[in-house]
Amino acid sequence: MTETGIMTPEDIRRSLARITHEIIERNKTTGHLVLVGMRTRGVPLAERLALNMEGFGDLRIPVGALDISFYRDDLFSLNPQPAVQHTDIPVDVEGKTLILVDDVLYTGRSARAAMDALTDLGRPDSIQLVVLIDRGHRELPIRADYIGKNMPSSRHEEIRVRLMETDGIDEVVILKRDRNEVSAKPVKEKLVRKESHEFQE
Repeated sequence: MTETGIMTPEDIRRSLARITHEIIERNKTTGHLVLVGMRTRGVPLAERLALNMEGFGDLRIPVGALDISFYRDDLFSLNPQPAVQHTDIPVDVEGKTLILVDDVLYTGRSARAAMDALTDLGRPDSIQLVVLIDRGHRELPIRADYIGKNMPSSRHEEIRVRLMETDGIDEVVILKRDRNEVSAKPVKEKLVRKESHEFQE
């Protein structure tokens, strides 16, 4: 596979700064906001947004982490022994505006699973979605409210977000299969793996 960079550390920083301002502008009051990062890389992205809010407007927004493992509609077909992490949301979600944060929006199935998981915890007033990358290929009618970068892609490609907190580097790359890799095996790619136990959706 060939790897091409599509976002540098500065690109990521600028995108998150812009998204922070958009969140503040859209939500005129912030006392009801809660940032919820989807594991794995949505969590450090949510934490960075919270730091931006504190720096830009002296706003202290609670940050939670959400595991959607048992809410996926394809869980056991993809991995008979899924890696389960814990959900940690420090406040009651009832009546709050939840800002759900993920790294890549693909089919929309992970976002749908995340909304199911959140509504099981209570009845939020609303849920807004932040993604660093929107790569298209939606299978469900889900769209992001805040997008760092639109990156149209082929299903033969993988977009990988790497963050300092999880990978030791800030970058977004696109991985393209060589032609012989694509033709060597039939494509049954309902989903594209991000890592060994994560999936772009």
